[in-house]
Amino acid sequence: MRVQSATFQMPRIEEKRRGVRLNSRAPVTVEWQDAAGNISQADAYTRTVGPYGCLLVLPQELAVAQTVRIFNKATGSANAASVVWKGSERADGWELGIELTNPPMDFWGFDL
Repeated sequence: MRVQSATFQMPRIEEKRRGVRLNSRAPVTVEWQDAAGNISQADAYTRTVGPYGCLLVLPQELAVAQTVRIFNKATGSANAASVVWKGSERADGWELGIELTNPPMDFWGFDL
Protein backbone atom coordinates (compact mmCIF):
# COMPACT_ATOMS: atom_id res chain seq x y z
CA MET A 1 0.00 0.00 0.00
CA ARG A 2 1.40 3.36 -1.00
CA VAL A 3 0.83 6.40 1.21
CA GLN A 4 0.68 9.76 -0.46
CA SER A 5 2.73 12.38 1.37
CA ALA A 6 1.18 15.66 2.31
CA THR A 7 2.75 18.83 1.09
CA PHE A 8 3.83 21.04 3.97
CA GLN A 9 4.47 24.71 3.42
CA MET A 10 6.38 26.82 5.87
CA PRO A 11 4.41 29.86 7.03
CA ARG A 12 5.55 33.14 5.57
CA ILE A 13 7.23 35.37 8.10
CA GLU A 14 7.11 39.05 7.34
CA GLU A 15 10.07 41.19 8.30
CA LYS A 16 8.86 43.96 10.61
CA ARG A 17 12.14 45.86 10.95
CA ARG A 18 12.79 48.96 8.91
CA GLY A 19 16.34 49.22 7.65
CA VAL A 20 19.48 47.36 8.56
CA ARG A 21 20.86 46.71 12.03
CA LEU A 22 24.50 47.07 12.92
CA ASN A 23 26.27 45.87 16.05
CA SER A 24 27.71 49.05 17.51
CA ARG A 25 28.63 50.13 21.01
CA ALA A 26 27.87 53.85 20.87
CA PRO A 27 27.89 55.97 24.05
CA VAL A 28 24.57 57.74 24.64
CA THR A 29 22.79 59.65 27.37
CA VAL A 30 19.10 58.94 27.95
CA GLU A 31 16.86 61.62 29.46
CA TRP A 32 13.28 61.09 30.65
CA GLN A 33 10.61 62.62 32.86
CA ASP A 34 9.17 60.54 35.70
CA ALA A 35 5.55 60.51 36.90
CA ALA A 36 6.30 63.28 39.43
CA GLY A 37 7.62 65.52 36.65
CA ASN A 38 11.28 65.20 37.60
CA ILE A 39 13.81 65.08 34.77
CA SER A 40 16.34 62.27 35.07
CA GLN A 41 19.18 61.16 32.87
CA ALA A 42 21.68 58.34 32.77
CA ASP A 43 24.59 57.28 30.61
CA ALA A 44 24.04 54.17 28.52
CA TYR A 45 25.47 52.41 25.49
CA THR A 46 23.99 50.77 22.44
CA ARG A 47 24.36 47.12 21.44
CA THR A 48 22.84 47.52 17.99
CA VAL A 49 21.81 50.58 16.00
CA GLY A 50 19.60 51.12 13.01
CA PRO A 51 18.26 54.13 11.14
CA TYR A 52 15.09 54.18 13.24
CA GLY A 53 16.32 53.16 16.69
CA CYS A 54 18.60 51.01 18.77
CA LEU A 55 18.93 48.37 21.42
CA LEU A 56 20.65 49.93 24.40
CA VAL A 57 21.66 49.03 27.94
CA LEU A 58 20.58 51.52 30.63
CA PRO A 59 21.24 51.19 34.37
CA GLN A 60 17.68 52.43 35.04
CA GLU A 61 14.51 50.44 34.35
CA LEU A 62 12.01 52.26 32.14
CA ALA A 63 8.53 51.17 31.08
CA VAL A 64 7.46 50.38 27.54
CA ALA A 65 5.92 53.52 25.97
CA GLN A 66 8.08 55.82 28.14
CA THR A 67 9.13 58.85 26.11
CA VAL A 68 12.81 59.69 26.28
CA ARG A 69 15.43 61.85 24.60
CA ILE A 70 18.58 60.17 23.28
CA PHE A 71 21.84 62.11 23.08
CA ASN A 72 24.50 60.52 20.87
CA LYS A 73 27.76 61.44 22.59
CA ALA A 74 29.87 60.62 19.52
CA THR A 75 28.04 63.00 17.17
CA GLY A 76 26.45 65.48 19.56
CA SER A 77 23.02 64.76 18.02
CA ALA A 78 19.84 64.44 20.08
CA ASN A 79 16.47 62.94 19.16
CA ALA A 80 13.14 62.29 20.84
CA ALA A 81 12.34 58.59 21.18
CA SER A 82 10.24 56.04 23.03
CA VAL A 83 10.82 52.67 24.65
CA VAL A 84 9.21 50.01 22.46
CA TRP A 85 10.65 46.87 24.07
CA LYS A 86 12.01 45.96 27.50
CA GLY A 87 14.26 42.98 27.94
CA SER A 88 15.70 41.51 31.07
CA GLU A 89 17.92 43.11 33.65
CA ARG A 90 21.59 42.22 33.30
CA ALA A 91 24.61 43.01 35.44
CA ASP A 92 25.21 46.26 33.51
CA GLY A 93 21.56 47.37 33.27
CA TRP A 94 18.29 46.88 31.42
CA GLU A 95 18.11 46.06 27.73
CA LEU A 96 15.69 48.47 26.05
CA GLY A 97 14.49 48.73 22.49
CA ILE A 98 14.29 52.39 21.49
CA GLU A 99 12.45 53.87 18.51
CA LEU A 100 13.65 57.29 17.40
CA THR A 101 11.03 59.90 16.50
CA ASN A 102 11.68 61.44 13.06
CA PRO A 103 15.39 60.56 13.10
CA PRO A 104 17.86 62.08 10.69
CA MET A 105 19.46 59.30 8.64
CA ASP A 106 22.90 60.26 9.97
CA PHE A 107 21.96 60.20 13.68
CA TRP A 108 24.56 57.50 14.45
CA GLY A 109 27.28 59.22 12.43
CA PHE A 110 27.56 56.67 9.62
CA ASP A 111 25.49 55.30 6.75
CA LEU A 112 23.20 52.39 7.51
